[in-house]
Amino acid sequence: MIQVEGLTKDYGLRRAIDGISFHASKGEILGFLGPNGAGKTTTMRILTGYMPPTSGKASVAGYDVIERSLEVRRRVGYLPETVPLYPDMTVFEYLKFMADLRHLSQVEDKVDDVLELVHMEDRADGYIANLSKGMRQRVGLAQALLHQPEVLILDEPTIGLDPAQIHEVRDLIQDLGRERTILLSTHILSEAQQVCNRVLIINKGKIVAEDSPENLRSRIAGSQRFRLAVLGETEGLEKIIRDVPGIKTVAANDRSVFEFETTPGQDVRPLVSRAVVSAGYDLVELYPIGLSLEEIFLQLTRDEPRAPEMAEVDDLLNTALDEQLDQPEEDASELKG
Repeated sequence: MIQVEGLTKDYGLRRAIDGISFHASKGEILGFLGPNGAGKTTTMRILTGYMPPTSGKASVAGYDVIERSLEVRRRVGYLPETVPLYPDMTVFEYLKFMADLRHLSQVEDKVDDVLELVHMEDRADGYIANLSKGMRQRVGLAQALLHQPEVLILDEPTIGLDPAQIHEVRDLIQDLGRERTILLSTHILSEAQQVCNRVLIINKGKIVAEDSPENLRSRIAGSQRFRLAVLGETEGLEKIIRDVPGIKTVAANDRSVFEFETTPGQDVRPLVSRAVVSAGYDLVELYPIGLSLEEIFLQLTRDEPRAPEMAEVDDLLNTALDEQLDQPEEDASELKG
């Protein structure tokens, strides 16, 4: 439903996205992760027809975003990070207005349906100006769903919501994702881990990873990590675990819980459990743990030194700007003379 090939967008000398390629299928929720300025919002704006790319191709629901932009917009529901709302309107009036703009039939029925979907039936007659930020976010989600789009593109959909509302919106997104394609941008990494089938991590305009959260953890971690817990005293236990062949590191979390790392491709759990039990300790837990999505994200998006050519461009720009700022003073002195 979403197909992107070699997509690039330049803002003057700055390249916001640099030849990215990815896809998302029907019934898939794709998480779009990256630090501020990585290119997430630019990509979403291109996919929704808000702006053209500099080069590359993108299609949504089988339609090219440049050549068939209107067809794309008919099939896409878009929730931008900052929702454009009219505060003088009631919630119902705003949604009816948006439905009229799309030339929808049975407008009032469709408005009632989306209000029920986002649990705002009791706020239909309230003015948008009086709504909390979280409620305004729900109104934005409702307008994105009015025309029953095949593809949903959501930029930070849970921003500003309280924990209960976040849970409701996550459940709603999962329900919607059964029949639609959803591209979900978020800074809440636990949200991506819970909601998304696949995650795509973008940094400095380039895709640095694309896989399921589980596969990313195994790819990035390399070695395996385990947690072990016993009852009672643990004196001498750290040395017993460390002496098991294949153990790389051991660390005690508290008096009865240890974490250890093993060499890749080697399952040492049987050896560890036998060693612990044979030494007289009461083993109650031994299970694998993986890198969190947050740890993976930080590893893949940590800052790197700037490329020399970009440093040279910045120096040239700064020099030109200094010369331009100095010029009026020189001209003014000549006029005085």
